[in-house]
Amino acid sequence: MSHDWLQGSADDLAARVPDGAKIAIGVDTAGVAMETTRALIRRGARDLHLVCAPMAGLAADLLIGAGCVATLETSAITFGEYGTAHRFHDALKRGAIKLMDATCPAIYAALEAGAKDIPFIPLRGLIGSDLAAHRPDWKVIDNPFGEDDPILLLPAIRPDYALIHAPYADRNGNLFIGRRRDLVLMAQASRQGALATVEEVRDVDLFSSEETAAGTLPAIYIASTAVAVRGAWPIGLGDHYEVDEAHFRRYAELARTADGFARYLDEFVHRRRQAAE
Repeated sequence: MSHDWLQGSADDLAARVPDGAKIAIGVDTAGVAMETTRALIRRGARDLHLVCAPMAGLAADLLIGAGCVATLETSAITFGEYGTAHRFHDALKRGAIKLMDATCPAIYAALEAGAKDIPFIPLRGLIGSDLAAHRPDWKVIDNPFGEDDPILLLPAIRPDYALIHAPYADRNGNLFIGRRRDLVLMAQASRQGALATVEEVRDVDLFSSEETAAGTLPAIYIASTAVAVRGAWPIGLGDHYEVDEAHFRRYAELARTADGFARYLDEFVHRRRQAAE
């Protein structure tokens, strides 16, 4: 098989992301590109605008703690039952990041506008809330098709890249993502497309079968792809591998302090690359 679209590693993908770029990442159950996240930290990325679709966990906490993020646009940063996002909380308290607080429906709607290449999208349910009061980029107007009917307008979110991890790519560069439509939305909204890692490349055509076509992200929405075995680790990947709960406990312990977090980066981000080299 010849794969002109395939890159050598996640580090090659990270090299495509310039400082100051706007990147989208997903929730911890939707194909998180953890190896690309680590590669961005190894590259020393700075001033990123991180869009969480619609929330995020470990990937966001790592990027924030490593000083890669200047602006965070999200509805939440959470580890769920696996602990606290200490580096996010610390950065927020210190004023080290600009937070653009949102809700899940607002993030999804704004990404939908980006995917449709329209400048804004209307949304109900937030008018009069403290959240809307602290988002000057959100505008309330009168519904032009009704009377006494205010509506909130959200500017489109157009990331430069979406970072995703998928079980596999076919020989044409299409990705099998299953039922996670969040990843499709992120990729379609991104100006350059998705930077994707996959567990493997298979000599198949995903669009030749009705069973796989419905769960496929077309290659037209993908900027570049690299193979990264267990590329979502320590987060799980569907039926392929489970969450590494012991690692999450270790991270929660170390990330409580800046020194502990630095030790974590040395052991699990930088040293892993040195060992591979």
